[in-house]
Amino acid sequence: MSQRDYFEKDYYATLGVARDASQAEIAKAYRKLARELHPDANPGDKAAEERFKEVSEAYSVLSSTDKRAEYDEVRRLVSSGGFRGGFPGGGPGGGFRSGAGGYTATGQGFEFDLGDLLGGIFGGGAAGGRRGAGGPRRGRDVETELTLSFSDALRGVTTTLRLSGAAPCSTCAGSGARPGTAPVPCATCGGAGTIAQDQGLFSFSEPCPACGGSGRQIPNPCANCKGSGVESRTREIRARIPAGVKDGATIRLKGKGEPGRNGAPAGDLLVKVHVQPHTLFGRRGDDLTIRVPITFAEAALGAKVSVPTLDGPVTVRIPGGTESGKTFRVRGKGVERDGRRGDLLVSVDVAVPRKLTREQRKLLEQLADTQRGDDVRAHLAEVVQ
Repeated sequence: MSQRDYFEKDYYATLGVARDASQAEIAKAYRKLARELHPDANPGDKAAEERFKEVSEAYSVLSSTDKRAEYDEVRRLVSSGGFRGGFPGGGPGGGFRSGAGGYTATGQGFEFDLGDLLGGIFGGGAAGGRRGAGGPRRGRDVETELTLSFSDALRGVTTTLRLSGAAPCSTCAGSGARPGTAPVPCATCGGAGTIAQDQGLFSFSEPCPACGGSGRQIPNPCANCKGSGVESRTREIRARIPAGVKDGATIRLKGKGEPGRNGAPAGDLLVKVHVQPHTLFGRRGDDLTIRVPITFAEAALGAKVSVPTLDGPVTVRIPGGTESGKTFRVRGKGVERDGRRGDLLVSVDVAVPRKLTREQRKLLEQLADTQRGDDVRAHLAEVVQ
């Protein structure tokens, strides 16, 4: 991938997503296309293989926040005509041309480089930058999933994640050089990663053919990774999941994704958390919820009821005349997060016995006799009239 690709390729169209698509939508579209076009699913199909490469290239740019911002800015400048004709200050004869790995234009006393422009905007080189396609490249972000129990999610937990895929070479620690040696600056480009060619009014920059745009050479490559600094293996990562994490939350672990290439930083690990439901408790923000059954007598006369919490049982006072569905708040017995703790919301349900003893039935009939003059549904008739 070079700067030229940013001008000529519509990565959003390649993935079939809108330009304002979220990162989740981009990842979903990529996974769907990757499954359909993967060479293993299309043996011998060259067209599918090329399409798979295009989709992978598009995702490598749009899945990175920084690369996507750079790409969007380049496309905006192209669509607005910012690179057509001359450049400000260029005067007659100024213009714009592209080379194999970089974009440079010269006019009367004026020289312009895309890497300088985007470097000023984003604090770094353009995608691929002055080092070209073989230069330092940040590692891709990696996604994984983790399922936690309700209690572990509330209290926080340190766990071990097992990932299979690209990882820093275990022999050279990712340097690409044989242990005891180190990479050296490229003698051809002096470590710049690019070389310039002047052709009349225009100057072209392209990746250094000696180092492939990385700006460095490895005289003694690591025998295990062949100088790439990367190997495919299973690795274990210790991760601290903070207390109070919600179901569906994504935790970003910096630098725990795929390793970077040619000295660039590693990507991040994105951990999507799934929380198993609890048999008693629910969750509403930082508050816990629970439903507690009480008898008719307790609801009518009042009572003190023992209610479970994550810290042990507490006593909740139920006043006389409590209706079914009434909710009581127990302070400080909810989810602890960011130094604060929510409450426990206790909703009571008046339990109606399915079977009555002879004595219970007799007592209830006596109660019913005392209530015959009480029309608890009188308000319904008033509404209808």
